[in-house]
Amino acid sequence: MNRFLARQPIFDCREKVVAYELLFRSAGSTDYTAVDHDAATINVLFNAFLLFGIDKITNSKPAFINFTRNILRQAIDTCLPVQSIVIEILEDIEPDEEVITICKQLKQRGYVIALDDFVFSDKYRDLIELADIIKIDFLTTSVRERQAVISRIRNPRIDFLAEKVETRRDFEQAVIWGYSYFQGYFFSKPETLSEKDLPSYNLQYHRILQEIQKPNLDFNRLEEIIKNDISFFYKLLKYINSVHFGLKSPVSSVRQALVLLGQRQIEQWVTLLIMRDLSQEKPEEVMTVSVMRAKFGELLAQKMNKPELASQAFLMGLFSLIDCLLHRPLPTILQELPIADAVKQALLGADTILGDILSLILAYEKGDWHTAFFYAGNCSIPNKTLPGLYLQALNDAMVILNKC
Repeated sequence: MNRFLARQPIFDCREKVVAYELLFRSAGSTDYTAVDHDAATINVLFNAFLLFGIDKITNSKPAFINFTRNILRQAIDTCLPVQSIVIEILEDIEPDEEVITICKQLKQRGYVIALDDFVFSDKYRDLIELADIIKIDFLTTSVRERQAVISRIRNPRIDFLAEKVETRRDFEQAVIWGYSYFQGYFFSKPETLSEKDLPSYNLQYHRILQEIQKPNLDFNRLEEIIKNDISFFYKLLKYINSVHFGLKSPVSSVRQALVLLGQRQIEQWVTLLIMRDLSQEKPEEVMTVSVMRAKFGELLAQKMNKPELASQAFLMGLFSLIDCLLHRPLPTILQELPIADAVKQALLGADTILGDILSLILAYEKGDWHTAFFYAGNCSIPNKTLPGLYLQALNDAMVILNKC
């Protein structure tokens, strides 16, 4: 699956690039087309830090990124590198007490704050005191407004950025008025970048999967990993706050979400999230079959009175079609996955108890009753219980897929 990102350079008075603004782009579009602005910001952060590489796409210069109110809230609990980003407060964010408090905390941590598409109003006074950069839109403001805003604010600590600069005359006037930075079509249009998203690029998935495979889950360690990835943090909170859990009040912290889920639910959720992302360009049936196999394997292990195998059987079923999703040899893929060796061996056809469970699942899918009953015997599972377990797995899979 290809992911997209646009960048537009920001220049100083000498017309040298000093930063880039990173912008959301979807497939086949050169303009901003997002409906969910929270998701757009998450998309930009995810692609910049975990896929493209932030230093690579900005040449180690700061990246201006638009933050919505919801993403501002989440930024408090994440560890985005201070030196790499400038937090742009969007013009539609009301500068109420909550926003001011969040911005103060971000400033204390060293983040640079910019006010986007700024139009002066008394309600912004507290926010102005926290701002490092103020961006003025040269297409929507009059010549008088562009010039007057600097003298009206009269704060030598604040730098002003002229955006949507279309002509050299606009640029030269802005320099005379005291603007420090410049951005617009006169210099450069946004450049759209694309990158192939494969699991080997997503270090966070790999690290989280490693952690949840450990016998004794270290919640502190897992919390730190997730807090460093605002994209993953966002997905976790969205998941735990879904209607399915029926919580009386929303969850707002990583630790609270992890405790409520528990180790087994965390493990299943992470692997489901990985598979969902991988299957976005594939027929929906691939994901459905994978989840179905996962639940069937889990139920079979429980029926065998081997609860310790249930989690591994779930993973085994879920990853049983991963070579189909990635178009790569299964042994190569499994070398990159930090999952239990017993799961890997079963997926590669080993003659083990997990291997028997997988063989039973595959035979039952095909309607090969002779083979299915043979492996059911190996697993000490009565043949007559198989239809009921299969139907329960199908029902459970539908519930899971509706939550993903």
